[in-house]
Amino acid sequence: MTSPAKNKADFWFDPLCPFAWVTSRWIGEVESVRDIETEWHVMSLAVLNEGRDLDPGYRESMDNAWGMVRVIIAAREEQGPQFIKPLYDAMGNLIHNQGMKDRSAVITKALAECGLPASLADAANTDAYDQQLRASHEEGISLVGQDVGTPVVAFNGTAFFGPVLTRIPRGEEAGRIWDATTTIAGYPHFFELKRSRTESPEFD
Repeated sequence: MTSPAKNKADFWFDPLCPFAWVTSRWIGEVESVRDIETEWHVMSLAVLNEGRDLDPGYRESMDNAWGMVRVIIAAREEQGPQFIKPLYDAMGNLIHNQGMKDRSAVITKALAECGLPASLADAANTDAYDQQLRASHEEGISLVGQDVGTPVVAFNGTAFFGPVLTRIPRGEEAGRIWDATTTIAGYPHFFELKRSRTESPEFD
């Protein structure tokens, strides 16, 4: 008798996105109660919003959103893919849990926390790895279309934007949401289920 195949999640994130951060913490909870394998990938809100007519304040934020994703890709290319998730964890914690606003400081501290060379911070201000960054972004966004954002999660190969959560499900509750999500993803003709958000994300 063969054992059932392990469930797989492919998760595309931009560390700036608070909703991706909540969803990623949910995946961490799922890993403790379900037998799943997760692979982490970078997508870029800066790339996603290139050429779009945005509010000036948001446009400025997007124009300044290149640094962290460039550094994560540089770490992947120079040090190995095993550093994608630790860097995301470190950056996300500094931004969302600790409220750090200085993106250069976030990069410097995250690299130090992960034991990575401080020189990787230089990648934030160069396009040396932008081809690889765009390829990683395109791999995820091509699965769901251009009219969505982050996170993009592929459940056993079927990708969606989301789930968008404002709280982090814990323990078995996280597992039940995973079960429901993979059930929906397993139906090839399901595309969208949505309602307007009425609250902001929290990270406790």
